[in-house]
Amino acid sequence: MKLKQALGRDEPPCRGASLEDLISLDNEVRCIDAFVGSLPLEQLGFRVDFPENGRPAYHPTVLLKRLVYGYLNRIRSSRCLERECGRNLEVMWLLGQLAPDHNTIAGFRKSNSRAITRVFRATVRMARHFKLIGGELLAGDSTKLRAQNSKKNNYNRAKLARHLSYIEGKLSDCEQALSQPQEAAQVEKLTDTMARHARRNEYYRRLLRHLQDSGED
Repeated sequence: MKLKQALGRDEPPCRGASLEDLISLDNEVRCIDAFVGSLPLEQLGFRVDFPENGRPAYHPTVLLKRLVYGYLNRIRSSRCLERECGRNLEVMWLLGQLAPDHNTIAGFRKSNSRAITRVFRATVRMARHFKLIGGELLAGDSTKLRAQNSKKNNYNRAKLARHLSYIEGKLSDCEQALSQPQEAAQVEKLTDTMARHARRNEYYRRLLRHLQDSGED
């Protein structure tokens, strides 16, 4: 039986092809590279001047490219992004094989939160420029609407029995209160309450009869 033969572990990967050869021309990382490279980082609020002394710093474009790539691919964790730098060919190409650790990316995200927000606003403007989105304003007033078949409008035998038992208790309380001397205003209030509960009692009994006739639960 013919089988595909694996390459030896001492041989170069992908038969010695470069990262440039492995990343197709329509790969999304090329768009990320071009987009981040076109941004005026200093105007957006990123720090771009670094002193010559001390350890070399990562340029904001490197860290920003990795953040944008992570958001596009649902990778938010700094530790997960750190692992991708050592095993993901797309990230290797995008960052020039640099591999910032998770503390660096977390600190960059924390220190530049406002600037990063401006970057994503720039993505919206770019999408509107290329007519990828309509850019129409949608607003909501936080109104909550119940569905037609919500819990409030859905009944079963046990629920109807609870409603009827509750109403009977209320009617009994009102009758007991009316048996005691009351002011005219209080009598009128109790009478209105009893009338309201009587209407609800009839409504639920009508639903119960309908449910019994249907044979459903």
